[in-house]
Amino acid sequence: MNSARIHKAGWDDDLVVETADSPGTPSRDSVVVQVEACGVCYRDCIDRAGRFKFMKVPVTPGHEVVGRVTAVGPDVTEWKVGDRVGTMHRDFCGSCDACKAGQTSLCAGAAAVLGLLIDGGYATELVAPQRCFFAVPSDSLPATHAAIMHCTFGTAYRGLKRFGETSDGDVVVITGANGGVGTAAVQVAKRLGATVVAVVRKAEHTEHLLGLGADHVVVDDGLTFHKKLPARADVAMDCVGKPTFNSALRSLKVGGRLVAVGNIVPERVELNIGYIITMGIRIAGSSGATRTDMADVFGLHAADPFKFVIHGEMPLERADEAQRAVRAGGLRGRIVLLPA
Repeated sequence: MNSARIHKAGWDDDLVVETADSPGTPSRDSVVVQVEACGVCYRDCIDRAGRFKFMKVPVTPGHEVVGRVTAVGPDVTEWKVGDRVGTMHRDFCGSCDACKAGQTSLCAGAAAVLGLLIDGGYATELVAPQRCFFAVPSDSLPATHAAIMHCTFGTAYRGLKRFGETSDGDVVVITGANGGVGTAAVQVAKRLGATVVAVVRKAEHTEHLLGLGADHVVVDDGLTFHKKLPARADVAMDCVGKPTFNSALRSLKVGGRLVAVGNIVPERVELNIGYIITMGIRIAGSSGATRTDMADVFGLHAADPFKFVIHGEMPLERADEAQRAVRAGGLRGRIVLLPA
């Protein structure tokens, strides 16, 4: 098998593509998946920069995989050879309070985090515990689309539906709307019945976002877009972090909900607690999606197909180039690696 590896945190050294023996029969409850495609997420860049101090090295990045199961361990009960599966960010234990409540993305008892603590999907084959995966119900969905479904549409859906409580008639503001999660969030919010305001830094994204369903596009550096909105919002989904967080906060009406899903810079946000209290604003962090969320996402797609925004496709040998392009920013949608 071939894989692109991080040997040291930081950007001084390139990702190195290495060759190793195929995994063979996995142990216990793990499965082997032949990778069809793997998305390149901004979190991959955060990982590589060393912002998660617990990252093990060397490690293979990547948590946006679709592929076919080729082998299963003796304790596997959920998958069989030939199943088409996608990856979540990590596994779940199934027994903690969050898991029992169906909130497996908040699991406190499992830690097989793809690309950080176990090898991820920048590879021709992936080995991971069976609970790292969800079922991809369609054989016909292109690999580049299926690979990014969880981390973009799944993240957007979970944030908007569970934490944002988005419903018909709401006004939703989405920052970083040209990115992978942003373009997905525009489409998910529309399918939930919202009026969507997309916020971007460059006017060149305007027509594209209107074509995805945005009702309004605001071009702003991220600091003052709350002054340019057609109306105060019920929900703000912040896909960026510090550069846009406070303006997203001030976009909200009394009792509004802010859902944070992006953190592209290491600097911390300063908050006016009095403003949050006075306005009765709720703030929630959200990442990833559960298997139940993903079933809902595929249901939305079946009823009204999403438009998948792919900035580009690259072979595994260009993984380093792909990550550096994502780090530079300004892309429209996702770059996807095709390891085969």
